Amino acid sequence: MNAVHAPLVRIEGVSRSFGDVVALDSVSMEIRENEFFALLGPSGCGKTTLLRVLAGFSEPDSGSVTLGGLDLLALPPNKRPINLMFQSYALFPHMSVEKNVAYGLEREGLPKDEVRDRVAAVLTTVGLTDKARTRPTQLSGGQRQRVALARAIVKRPKLLLLDEPLSALDRKVRSEMQLELKRLQHEVGITFVVVTHDQEEAMSMADRIAVMSAGRVQQIDTPVDLYQRPRTMFVADFIGSSNTFAGNRVDAGIDVDGVGILPGHAPWPLATSLATLVVRPEDIEICEPAAALLAGVVIDIQFYGGSSTIAVHVDGHATPIIVTCQGTTAVERGAQVHLAWSPEKAVILGEEA
Repeated sequence: MNAVHAPLVRIEGVSRSFGDVVALDSVSMEIRENEFFALLGPSGCGKTTLLRVLAGFSEPDSGSVTLGGLDLLALPPNKRPINLMFQSYALFPHMSVEKNVAYGLEREGLPKDEVRDRVAAVLTTVGLTDKARTRPTQLSGGQRQRVALARAIVKRPKLLLLDEPLSALDRKVRSEMQLELKRLQHEVGITFVVVTHDQEEAMSMADRIAVMSAGRVQQIDTPVDLYQRPRTMFVADFIGSSNTFAGNRVDAGIDVDGVGILPGHAPWPLATSLATLVVRPEDIEICEPAAALLAGVVIDIQFYGGSSTIAVHVDGHATPIIVTCQGTTAVERGAQVHLAWSPEKAVILGEEA
């Protein structure tokens, strides 16, 4: 995790509408220097619109954006110390790898020696020195992604914007490139802002994540805090999987009709007595009857190699309780089991938490 740095980008009260559709609704956030920052959310949440505002391809209706104290909105796209890596990579198929990477520097009129040295250095960084004379059509998807990244960072922008950078790759290559992107970001020391709808991608790469929904920022936090301390039901539902119990807030936790009182804690203020308890599958344990909070019947077991997922039907609860345990499990389908969790592991959220 990066050390805390001063904010590089300040976004304050940025709004943008397209007719009756509100794409950004008074969005404010700070992005720190040398940070890997992710904008995460479902399609239509506003993350790509915000990226386009930063790049200069979309003008906000209101609000301000500064980069290192510089008014970014006053600058045209080509004058901003920002580079954008497109989802399609947009490589020139008729040019070699080194020519693709050198293109932007040559357009700026830099001396040939400097262009050659910078291109060679960045190809070493992304591990493509041996592909310098190769054309993009002869490369794998992961290699083309590295060329696009090299072309973006060779200009040494203060901020690199990445729009769904890994979506065109297959699952195995995508996992490898998640680690590669994080390594490269650390090595080149440039602030990265990545737009993605893939929570695993954001959680594996980002230092901090802004979760967005319907043009608004739901929460900005580290991956661990988003998972363990969600502020809203949207975040709890969008980040990872969870078991939820709706009811009324009481001193000991939450009172759920047909189930009883379940323990938990409320890390954020609750606006109403109506609340929802959220507990992650790995935080629920199969226990002895004397320690049980709930009892039910196993209706399904799935083994995923490193862990097992157990679905338990509990009378009075509409959906199965999902329990995750390490390795294989000794319980069988149809067995009666007892469930418990520590109160500090269960988060209670209000309707407007």
